Amino acid sequence: MDLFQLQTFMAVVQEGSFSRAAQKLHRSQPAISQTIRKLEAELGEPLLDRSSRDGTLTDAGQVVYDYAQKMVNLRTEAQGALTELRQLYRGKLSIAANEFTCLYLLPVLDEFRRLYPTIKITVLRSLASRIPDELLNHHAELGVISFRPNSPELQSICVYSDQLTFIVHRKHPLSGQARVKIQQLGAEMFIAHNVQSPYRLKVIDAFRRSKTPLNMNVELPTIESIKKFVAMGNGVALLPRISVQEELGPKLVSVSVPELQFERKLRIVYRKRSKLSHAAKAFLKVAQSFAQVREDYTYAVER
Repeated sequence: MDLFQLQTFMAVVQEGSFSRAAQKLHRSQPAISQTIRKLEAELGEPLLDRSSRDGTLTDAGQVVYDYAQKMVNLRTEAQGALTELRQLYRGKLSIAANEFTCLYLLPVLDEFRRLYPTIKITVLRSLASRIPDELLNHHAELGVISFRPNSPELQSICVYSDQLTFIVHRKHPLSGQARVKIQQLGAEMFIAHNVQSPYRLKVIDAFRRSKTPLNMNVELPTIESIKKFVAMGNGVALLPRISVQEELGPKLVSVSVPELQFERKLRIVYRKRSKLSHAAKAFLKVAQSFAQVREDYTYAVER
């Protein structure tokens, strides 16, 4: 039993005759009769009272007709839902990010929501090191990370160029200087993030090579807490530029340290072999449009 057979059966019932059903469906009357006989044989029940001239239903025919209407209606609803997905009137998008990379997402999500307000978006907070595996395990469709993934099953697109920024309190002795050397930071207390990252290792290595002590006596769990602690006059910090650019001014000051100018490229990552949803494709287009009008935003597919 398939939908074609059910639609033929419904046409016979609605038209009240095999000949009118054949005209409606643009088929021959013998073909219509054969389809109904095959359907009855598969179900093991007569569906039409052949003694009647108007296609009267048997009890079994009434049951099948009621279900046939439901199935055809469900197919119509499914086709409509798929059309809405293609036209981005419905759908969902899941993105894995950490506290830092989520900052890149906010303006892009703002534009995406303006264009497609009915798409449901979920940003899943995760450690950056775990995001590639979460994508491969289908826990999210897109991910945003600050390193190039090792897995050949993942495609990455460079979408933002950031740098580490050395920040101090407004009243700190170094706040009035445009540039300092790394050797001047040996006595400073650095407020560090307690999550390991490749850039933390780069900073440690830079201090080691310059033979300068690196004092990280305080470690905090979030970028926000580090900013607030430094703004209270406690130590100094190295944070992503994107995370501090709005706070620079009354309490925080950025000072250039040439030896600590490490570029951080943010990447959108997704599974190569999975077909992206319409919502994910639209999100990538929005990210690409940002690269055309915003200086720090890029859109470079990595091979």
